[in-house]
Amino acid sequence: MRRICVFCGSKAGARSTYAQGARALGAAIAHRGLELIYGGGSLGLMGVLADAALAAGGHVIGVLPRGLFSREVPHQGLSELIEVASMHERKAVMVDLADAFVALPGGYGTCDELFEIVTWAQIGIHTKPIVLMDVDDYFAPLAAFAEQAEREGFIPAGYATLLTRLRDADAVLDFLTSAALPVTIPSGAEIPQR
Repeated sequence: MRRICVFCGSKAGARSTYAQGARALGAAIAHRGLELIYGGGSLGLMGVLADAALAAGGHVIGVLPRGLFSREVPHQGLSELIEVASMHERKAVMVDLADAFVALPGGYGTCDELFEIVTWAQIGIHTKPIVLMDVDDYFAPLAAFAEQAEREGFIPAGYATLLTRLRDADAVLDFLTSAALPVTIPSGAEIPQR
């Protein structure tokens, strides 16, 4: 495990605990000698996360679509900033670079990135671990949705566990550095090599 990709909001959210969680995760990633991959912005939880990792001496790689430069102000102090042409390319680059994924609180964009990664795990495109850092039970409604979808037959049995919820940075990183996906990947699924 070398690189952790974190999806999170470009806004700070209504509670100060969200920024505290992002700060703790960024610092913990750096302290463990891991690299951070994230969306490349300087605002909201994205900025807090990157600033904390950089302040702790970490290597931070941002991946930002050119068209978002006016909305997601690029972080100027990153170790690397990878410019891509689209959101689709951003997600593909993040998946290729990362060994594991974490979602912090965020909105539609965070959910878009998270669900693409979860869907790819479900159909066998990757076997990298995924965790929700569940600051103040932010993801409880999302976990309830996944459990409901599984009960109703829209998600295969056992696959709601792709949304593992943990509450603090150390628990998240302990899980990621020791975990494999908690489900069986469908037989015959093609998993690309890095």
